[in-house]
Amino acid sequence: MNETIRADFPILSRKVYDRPLVYLDNAATTQKPLCVLDAMREEYLNVNANVHRGVHYLSQQATDLHEAARETVRHFINAATTNEVVFTRGTTEAINLVASSLGELMSPGDEVILSVMEHHSNIVPWQLLQNRKGIQIKVIPINDNGELLLEEYERLFTDRTRLVSIAHVSNVLGTINPVADLIRIAHDHGVPVLLDAAQSAPHIPIDVQALGCDFLALSGHKMYGPTGIGVLYGREEWLDRMPPYQGGGEMIDTVSFEKTTFEKPPLKFEAGTPDFVATHGLAVAIDYIERIGFDRIAAHERDLTEYCTQQLLTIDGMRIIGQARQKDAVVSFLVGDIHHLDMGTLLDRLGIAVRTGHHCAQPLMQRMGILGTVRASFALYNTREEVDALVAGIRRVSQMF
Repeated sequence: MNETIRADFPILSRKVYDRPLVYLDNAATTQKPLCVLDAMREEYLNVNANVHRGVHYLSQQATDLHEAARETVRHFINAATTNEVVFTRGTTEAINLVASSLGELMSPGDEVILSVMEHHSNIVPWQLLQNRKGIQIKVIPINDNGELLLEEYERLFTDRTRLVSIAHVSNVLGTINPVADLIRIAHDHGVPVLLDAAQSAPHIPIDVQALGCDFLALSGHKMYGPTGIGVLYGREEWLDRMPPYQGGGEMIDTVSFEKTTFEKPPLKFEAGTPDFVATHGLAVAIDYIERIGFDRIAAHERDLTEYCTQQLLTIDGMRIIGQARQKDAVVSFLVGDIHHLDMGTLLDRLGIAVRTGHHCAQPLMQRMGILGTVRASFALYNTREEVDALVAGIRRVSQMF
C-alpha cells in the first residue's frame, strides 16, 4: 500500500518513546481513517438527533443515515434484506444475543459445537447458557499446525446438536477455517451455523448467502470503524423465531401492563437508542474498504504475512505458533525461553506495538502447550519496512537475553 493510504491514518506518523510508531496490533483494533473520524464529527455537529422517533428534520436526517448504514452492511455481507442486519455493540454482544435468544429455544441436553481455537467471546456465552439451561458443549480439535480436524468434527453431531458456532479466522493462529465445508456438514445434519467474523471481515470478502451461514457476527473497530458498534447477521427465518434479547424502547410494537408485542427484526433486537453516529462511521469505514478493494487488500496482507514469516524464521530460537496452509494477516511466535510479556514490553520501548498473552484464547494455549505468544497482526496500511523493524527489534531483544 502506498503513502497516500498511510496518510489517511494520522496516528501512524506519531512517535512512541521518540521512535516512529510501528503499529502491529490490528487483530486487537485497527486505526481509523480520517474519513471515518470526519463523518462522525460532522454528524455530531450537524445531525445529532434521536432516530426513528422524531418527525422533525434532524431526526429524519439521522434516521436516514442510520438506515443507510444498515443497507451498506447488507450489501457488504450480501444479506438478502436489511431485516437480517441487527446492530450490536460488537461481535461479543452479537454472540451473546444468539446464545441468550436462540438459547431460550434449547432444552437440557441439547448440544452446541465450538472449536478449541475460539476466542473467549465464543466460549463463555455458551458456558453461561450451559449453567442456565443445561446444554452441552462439544469441541472440535485441531492438529499441530492449527487446522481443524474435519473428520472429528463430523463425529460430534448427534440428534441433540442445535448449533455450530465457530471462528471464520483464528485471532491467534491466523488460520482461515474451511467454513463452507463446516456449514455444509452442519446443514447436512439440519444444524444452523454462527460464524465469528471479527477477524475475517477486514481481510476477506464475505457473502452470507453463498456461504449459507445462519448467523454472522462482526465488529466495526476491527475494520477501520468506531468502537462500540458491531453487527449480527441472522437469517430472517431464525430471527423471526427467536425471542427478544433485551426489552425497552424501540423494539416494541405495543405496550400495556397486560401484554407487550414486539417489532419485527431487526428492531426486535435493538432495544434503546442505538449508537446512530457509530453506525454511520461503520458505513463510511466499509465504503473505505470497498474503495481500496479486497483483492488489493488481500494481496498486500498476504505478502506481509509471508514476508514476516520468512524473516522471523531467520532468527535463532524462533517458533511460529500456527502454520496452517490457509492463513491470514496474523503471525504469533515465541523466541527461545524469552517470556512473551518480556518480548512485547521491550519491543514497545522500540516503538513497536504487538500483542502479548493468551489473546482471550486460553483453551487454545493449553492445546498448544504454551502460556501465551507474541502476536503481530497486519492491516492494509502496514509495510514491509515495518516488518523489518519488527525483525530487527526481536533480534535486539534476543541479544539482551
